[in-house]
This record gives sequence, C-alpha cells and structure tokens, in this order.
Amino acid sequence: MIRYILILFFCCLNFFFGHAQTKPLKIGIAGLTHTHVHWILGREDIGDIEIVGIAESNRELAQRYAEQHGFSMDLVYNSLEEMISATKPEAVTAFGTIYDHLEVLQTCAPKGIHVMVEKPLAVNMGHAKKMRTLAEKYGIHLLTNYETTWYPSNHRAKELLENGKIGDLRKVIVRDGHRGPVKIGVNQEFLDWLQDPVLNGGGAITDFGCYGANLMTWLKKGKKPNTVTAVTQQLQANNNPNVDDDATIILTYNDCQAILEPSWNWPIGRKDMELYGLTGAIYADSRNTLRIRIAEGYDGFHEEQITLEERTQPHNDPFSLFAAVIRGNISLDPNDLSSLENNMTVVEILDAARESAKKGKTVTLKN
Repeated sequence: MIRYILILFFCCLNFFFGHAQTKPLKIGIAGLTHTHVHWILGREDIGDIEIVGIAESNRELAQRYAEQHGFSMDLVYNSLEEMISATKPEAVTAFGTIYDHLEVLQTCAPKGIHVMVEKPLAVNMGHAKKMRTLAEKYGIHLLTNYETTWYPSNHRAKELLENGKIGDLRKVIVRDGHRGPVKIGVNQEFLDWLQDPVLNGGGAITDFGCYGANLMTWLKKGKKPNTVTAVTQQLQANNNPNVDDDATIILTYNDCQAILEPSWNWPIGRKDMELYGLTGAIYADSRNTLRIRIAEGYDGFHEEQITLEERTQPHNDPFSLFAAVIRGNISLDPNDLSSLENNMTVVEILDAARESAKKGKTVTLKN
C-alpha cells in the first residue's frame, strides 16, 4: 500500500513539474508600428508562448490589427509601463522604431523582463552599449531577430563551408532588399519612421545592411572586419527624401572579403547569399533552395541543387527560440545570429559604414 502511494506521489510530482516546464511564456508586445509584428500576431498557436499584453498608443492602428488577427482590444495598453504593470510579462518583443529599443530595455531590464528586438539591435553604438550594460546588469536575455536567421539555406551553407566543401572562404556577397517601402506599399505608421535617419538610423544601409553584417559576423565566428568601406546613393529622392535607398558595403578580413548590397532599388524582393571558396561556390538563393558549384578546369563546374526542409523546433521560429532560451532549454553561442555579442558587432559595422559613406573614406575597426 505504501509503495502504491509513493508511486502515485511521484507520478503526480512528475506531472506537476512537467506541466510547469511547458507552461507558455508570457510575452508582451512593445509597439505595433513595425510591420514585422504580423509575424507574432499571425503566428500559429503551438502552446509555447502567450501574448498577455500589447503597448501601443495608436488606438486606430491597434484596432485595425485586432480586426485582422482576432485579438481583443482588452490586451492593448497606452504605454509599456502600463502594460507591464497590468499583465506581468516574462518577456517583451519590441516592434516599434529602432531608436525606441533602448527605451524598451530601460523599462524592462530593471524589472527582470527579457527582451527580443527586431533587427538591427540599435540605431548606433551609443545606444547599443547602454543596452548591453542594462542586459548584463540585470541578468536578462537580449536577442535580435532577423528573418534570415530562420533560413535553412544559410545554415546548410555554413555547414558545408565548415566541412570544407568549397575550400577556404575568400569572398562573400550578400544581397538584401526590395523595390523600396513606398513602392511595395508599406503602411504609413511604419513609413513614418522607416525613412527617418534618427528613428531608423539610416535608410537601406540600416534596414538591409544589417542582414549581411549579421551573417558575415556569424560566418567569421565573431571576428570583426579590419576595414569598412561604404558608398550610398539616393536613387528615389521623391520616395525617400531624407535617407539613402541604395548602398554597397565592403568588409575586409585577413583572409577574405565581403560585399554587402542593401537596397530599396532591387526590382524583386531578395535575401540571398553567395560564398566563394578556393575550389567552389555555394549559393543560398532563397530560404529553402541552395546550389553548390565545384570548379572544373578554367571555367567549368559541376552543379548540385538542393531543396531544404524547414529547420526543427525551436530553431525555425524566433519566438520559440526566445522561449527556449529563457526557459534554459537552449544556451545561445556568443556567435549565434540572435546573440547580443554578434549584434554589437553588427551595429559597429553599420556605424562605420555610415561614417565611411559620409566622409568618403575607409574606416578601420579596432579588434
């Protein structure tokens, strides 16, 4: 009888702790003006997170999204402080201006609330350093989310490179962008700050230059480039009067070079990457497609094409990963695409690129 009672007790204990460990992460949303917010609002409910509150002072915008995604306006509060006080979130995802990321940290970190921001981490190194100090002081996780983090093609490309498939890396080309926010019909609430050099930190050079800087820092295992050289242009002055809309950024390392091509002037939307080694090339053409070319003779090559499945949970979704990191189920490597360390380097590269473009000279980074 006693044995039966003990078995029942431990079964109940295991059930209790198992249930506690799988309890959804309580997430609050800071802002709705960044249209990447549709990612979390339209996300399938898989039980790992629960949106407990939204901080957005623009009631009309909140109502529009509430009707689109089916959430109650009871979730919406006028300020982040008000939302946190009422809902007690464990974590916050920031979907406002890039400039606002620092304020989100200043509000959340002292309360022990973990934060994920949309790319890039910050508008400049001044903000980034303050954010890092807050995260470290209060022991919170601070992640940065990029769409390309979840591309199976990028992860397979890195794996092939590290396995020696194309020999030592010599050149990387990353192209990101679209026809421009006006041409693709970005909503006004997003457009108001996306084209603001203060609130966004720049135009295409910031909006899409961060992707290549993030990927290159990851490929180089956190190593900074020796130099940064950038050229910007304004090819749609009527659509983007206050910021650049086209940029080319060159990063040099001891053993290779990277060319980043962020633009609001591509005829098509794109986020692709090319890796060139001593014996071949890898083309991550899209999220799920990859090509490998192995050199044959002077100008010949053998090509292999691969279609990739999505990555496994939680490595296929930003909010699943965020929850797993907070719950302690995953420890981020310092070189991880979402990590604070990687993204501090990204902001440093972007700062140098803007300086280079403004002054018309190459900027040397301190390693």
